[in-house]
Amino acid sequence: MDQVLKNDLTEKMNKAIVILEKELSGLRTGRSSTNLLDPVVVEVYGSKMPISQVSTVSTPDAKTISVQVWDKAMVKTVEKAIADANLGLNPSSDGQLIRMSLPILSQERRKELVKVAHKYGENTKVALRNIRRDGMEHLKKMEKDNSISKDDHQLGGSSFAQIRKSIGTTAPTSLLEISQQLSA
Repeated sequence: MDQVLKNDLTEKMNKAIVILEKELSGLRTGRSSTNLLDPVVVEVYGSKMPISQVSTVSTPDAKTISVQVWDKAMVKTVEKAIADANLGLNPSSDGQLIRMSLPILSQERRKELVKVAHKYGENTKVALRNIRRDGMEHLKKMEKDNSISKDDHQLGGSSFAQIRKSIGTTAPTSLLEISQQLSA
């Protein structure tokens, strides 16, 4: 079996896990995180930019996020972008500094966020299965073209299953951590 194919499969699966980690980091777990503002896009000088490219985002304490806007003329635009992002945050500006206090999560909202986290996890599992399936189809095609033997095809298939199993254990661990944070 081709080592390049194996490396490609591993790389794609690792990217799927990285995407899951990024999605989970954007969930509000009751304490402030700069990742909460990652989806905020600001209309600046005729183009759309992520909030991190027009300001400094920080978390001075566990329940507050502050955004230090670099250009004083952009404060209102950044504040509006945060409000329009539907994150449940209420921005208030003080000069070039925008502060947001995180409201306490209700039990209902926590359950909702756990469901969203599990949905992200399920999407990742599906992506991992699809990547493995694509690798298997590639092996099948290689066997059909007589590039590899039937034994190599089976060996490659079991190798792909092992890769998926080893990488796939990261997703449930991340989901368990997020679920515990939301339940606390």
